[in-house]
Amino acid sequence: MAVLRIRKYGDPVLRRRSEPVGEVTAELRSVILDMIDTMYDEVGIGLAAPQVGVALRLIVVGDEEGHGAQALINPVIAVHGGEATAEEGCLSIPGVFAPVTRSAWVRVEAHDADGTPVSIEARGLRARLFQHELDHLDGILFIDRLDPVTRDRIKRRIKKEGLREDAAHHAFAL
Repeated sequence: MAVLRIRKYGDPVLRRRSEPVGEVTAELRSVILDMIDTMYDEVGIGLAAPQVGVALRLIVVGDEEGHGAQALINPVIAVHGGEATAEEGCLSIPGVFAPVTRSAWVRVEAHDADGTPVSIEARGLRARLFQHELDHLDGILFIDRLDPVTRDRIKRRIKKEGLREDAAHHAFAL
């Protein structure tokens, strides 16, 4: 197991649509373990494969009780509803936080690390987490969900000041 390098805003891999996972292999299980190590090392609660330079439809998320992590392969949001706005941050855009409106609840369907189908219903922060990580699989960053004025202000700030490399360790980010 190893801690992988988090790809930062501006890296082209973050803007590409990820490829579906064909089968669960030993290599994929190794990537999953490395992603879990990386997520916890970065003090995150979720991590998408593109964030570590792997263009596959794979995410890892901390469990609701904080006792471990779960891998979701080829996840999709099958059903969603309601609306909730809350502040988000991202390990790939350290130091940047903004309110994002998303569905209040979701049902995610995927396969686990053994290839077994799973269905997870989530509300609140966990629903937000799934939506945020699945966006990464489609090359979408949370700042893309902001109104144009706020998004442009953030982009100008990043261009002028750069990203804070230490920010992920000091603030809550998805």
